Amino acid sequence: MNDIMANTLPKTGFAGLKDNWRNDLLAGFLVFLIAMPLCLGISMASGFPPSAGIITAIIGGIIVSRISGSFVTINGPAAGLIVVVLGAVQALGEGDAMAGYRYTLAAIVVASVFQIVLGFVKAGRLSSFFPASIVHGMLAAIGIIIMAKQIHVVVGYAPAKGSSLLNTIAQIPNSIINLNPEIAIIGFTGLAILIIWSMLKHPVLKMIPAPLIVVLVGIGLGRYFDLDHEHMYLFLPDAHFLPHHEATIGPAFLVAISEDFMSSFYFPDFSKILTIEFWEAVVSICLVGSLESLLSTMAVDKLDPFKRHSNLDKDLTAVGAGNLLCGLIGGLPMIAEIVRSSANVNNGARTNWANFFHGVLLLIFVALFPRLIHSIPLAALASLLVFTGFRLASPKEFGKVLGLGKDQLLLFLITIVGVIATDLLLGVVIGIVTKFALHSFRGVKITNLFSMIFELTPQPDDSILITIHGAAIFSNMLALKTAIQAIDPKKTIIFQLNDTFFIDHTVMEFFHDCQHNAEKNGGQCDFVGLEYHEAFADHPLAARRIKPHLA
Repeated sequence: MNDIMANTLPKTGFAGLKDNWRNDLLAGFLVFLIAMPLCLGISMASGFPPSAGIITAIIGGIIVSRISGSFVTINGPAAGLIVVVLGAVQALGEGDAMAGYRYTLAAIVVASVFQIVLGFVKAGRLSSFFPASIVHGMLAAIGIIIMAKQIHVVVGYAPAKGSSLLNTIAQIPNSIINLNPEIAIIGFTGLAILIIWSMLKHPVLKMIPAPLIVVLVGIGLGRYFDLDHEHMYLFLPDAHFLPHHEATIGPAFLVAISEDFMSSFYFPDFSKILTIEFWEAVVSICLVGSLESLLSTMAVDKLDPFKRHSNLDKDLTAVGAGNLLCGLIGGLPMIAEIVRSSANVNNGARTNWANFFHGVLLLIFVALFPRLIHSIPLAALASLLVFTGFRLASPKEFGKVLGLGKDQLLLFLITIVGVIATDLLLGVVIGIVTKFALHSFRGVKITNLFSMIFELTPQPDDSILITIHGAAIFSNMLALKTAIQAIDPKKTIIFQLNDTFFIDHTVMEFFHDCQHNAEKNGGQCDFVGLEYHEAFADHPLAARRIKPHLA
C-alpha cells in the first residue's frame, strides 16, 4: 500500500509543474482571491503601507516557494504577526509612523538572519518546546487584540491617538455610539457576509471565497456612498426623536495605494540597532514568526492528501530568506499561513507551484489594477480582520482547551491575560513559567524539567523498547524525539511507561503522532503501562499521572 502511495506522489520541480500545472494554477488563483484583501488588511493593521503585505505575498509565492521544504503551504503575511509588527512600529517610531516603519524593516532584516541560522542548525524541532495550550493562548490573545483595534475601523470612528491596548478596548462602546453610519454599514455588511458564508453548506457557493465577496460588496457600497469624494453626511436628519449623526465621508476611508507599484518599495533604517526596543522587536518577530510558521507547516502536512512531511528546517531557512528580502524592500514578515494553505489544499493543490502561481497573480494584479485596490473601503478589510480575530479567540477555542483539562485552561487563560497586560513575548514567558510551576507542584523534580530519563533497548524480535522513567513533559522530550527520528520507521516501537509517573499533554500528542506515522510507514507503535495512569480529563490526549496506589 505504501509503495503504491509513493509511486503516485506528485513530482517536484519542473516535472511537477508539467504534470500538475492545471490543478496548481486553479488552486493558486483561488488562493490569490483570498490573499489579496487579507494582505492589504493585515498590512494596514500592522502600521505598514497597504502595498507591504502584497510585496510579502509576492516574494513568498514566487521566490520562497522555489526553495522551501514544504509542498502545499502558502507563504505570506499573517494576522498572528499584526500585534508584534504594530508594537515595533509604535515603539521604534515614537509617534512617527514612517520612521517606525523603516526601523521595523531593519528589525525584520536582523530577525530573518536569525531565522536562517535557526534553519541551518536544525532548530525546527524546537517548536515542540512550546506547549499547545500556551501557543493557543498566545493566538487567542492576538485575536482579542486584533478585534479590539479593528472594530473601531469597522464603525469608522478612531479612538484617541496613543491609547494603550486596555484603553482601546475600553473605548469600543464609545466608538459604537459615535459610529460613522455609512462606514459602519460597509463594515457590518462585511461581517454579516463572513458569518453567513461560514454557515453555508452548498458546495458550489462554498467555492467562492468569502473575502472576495466582502471586497466586491464593499467596493459597491463605497461607490454608492461616493467615498471617492470628500463630503458631509447627516444620518436621519428629520428624526427628532433620535440622535443625529453628522459624519465626514471621503477617500480617507479607502485603501491608499500608489498607482506605480515600483514606488511602493522602502528601505530599512538601522540607526536604532543599539536600542533595547530594536532588539525586543527582533526577538519578537523571530520567535513568534518562526513558531507560527513551524506550527502552521505541521498543521498543513496533516491536511495534505498525500501525507507528505515537510522539511521544517529547510522551510524555516526559506522563510528567513524571504523575510530578509521583504525587510530590504519594504515588506511585512511572512510565515507559512494556515488559512490560505488550507484553502490551497481544499482547492486541489498538488505541489508548491500553487504558491508560485498565487504570487505571480498578485504581482500582475497590483501592476495592472492599482485603481481597483484604491476603491476598497478600509471597513471591508477591517471586517475580515475582526472575523479572523474572532476565529482565533472564539468560544470554541476555549472549549477545546477545557476539554484537555482544567490545568490546560488555566495555562491558556494566564497566557491570554499575560499577553494583553504586558506584551506578546512576556505573555508567552509568563505562560511557560506557570507551566513549570504547575509541573513542579505535581512532583516533577528540577533535574527532570529539562532532562528525560529513558533507555532504548533493541529486542530479539527486531523491535525497539523505549523505557521512560520519571516525568515526560514538553521541556524534556527533545532528546527522545531526536532518538525516535533516527529509528527505521518500519520497525515496531514499544513505549514502556510503568515507571513514568507523569505525562503531559504535549508528550501525549507526540505519542499520538508517533503512532500515526508508524502506521502510515508500515511500522507499529505500542504502549505498555499507560493503563496504569489516570487522565486529568476525558480527552484521549489529556495529561495523565500514575495512579496513587501505584506511585
